[in-house]
Amino acid sequence: MGHPVGKVAALAGITVRTLHHYDEIGLLSPGGRTSSGYRSYDDGDLDRLQRILFYRELGFPLETIATLVDDPGTDADAHLERQRELLVARIGELGRMVAAVDRVMEARAMGNALTPEEKFAVFGGFTEPEGYAEEAAQRWGNTPEWQGAATPSKEDLAAGEAARQDWVRRLNAVLDAGAAPDGAEAKELAEEHRTMLGRVMGECSYRTQQRIGELYVTEPAQLEFLVRAAEQRPGTGVFVRAAIRANAAGRE
Repeated sequence: MGHPVGKVAALAGITVRTLHHYDEIGLLSPGGRTSSGYRSYDDGDLDRLQRILFYRELGFPLETIATLVDDPGTDADAHLERQRELLVARIGELGRMVAAVDRVMEARAMGNALTPEEKFAVFGGFTEPEGYAEEAAQRWGNTPEWQGAATPSKEDLAAGEAARQDWVRRLNAVLDAGAAPDGAEAKELAEEHRTMLGRVMGECSYRTQQRIGELYVTEPAQLEFLVRAAEQRPGTGVFVRAAIRANAAGRE
């Protein structure tokens, strides 16, 4: 049984133009056409659309979604299991943020002041690894970038940790999708990585970034400052180094 494009758009809560766009980029091409030449979607198309919209709601870009839904080694049940895991993780993150907002509201209502640690606990309670500042200064202290950097505040550290967690989430999505390190998404992540380094070191050059990326492979402990051991996928360091190199190519 075929479903016309207007009905599918209404069912899914998206526009007809969105469905046309998905067809144009090869993300979702309808299985048939009506006698008048209009798009007609079968049940298999609706299942694929459901998977696409789940991934879209989770924040994946369309290029990554295409890779995920076209993975021949992943069936419908595997997609649902993966999406459930991602949703549960998102629920956990949102639940912690709701609890933190509730604590702030309660404290304000009672006239109590939260400690700085309590204010930023929602962002993961980032603690700089012991000896990290000393080692970083020894490695990079003679560079113009480091010498021009300002000492980060607790607020800066909390914001940086939130950005790091989001970056790692998107990095792992790219890794799980089997994307190439010289692809557009990987290079975008590499550029964001350079920006994150810049917030700590001052403006970070591509050359300095590549030196740091090399350490992610030759000294795996350095990678853990960026991607915690529990967050890492096999080959994370090699992938990040390659993405940094690809992004820097031709820039300096």
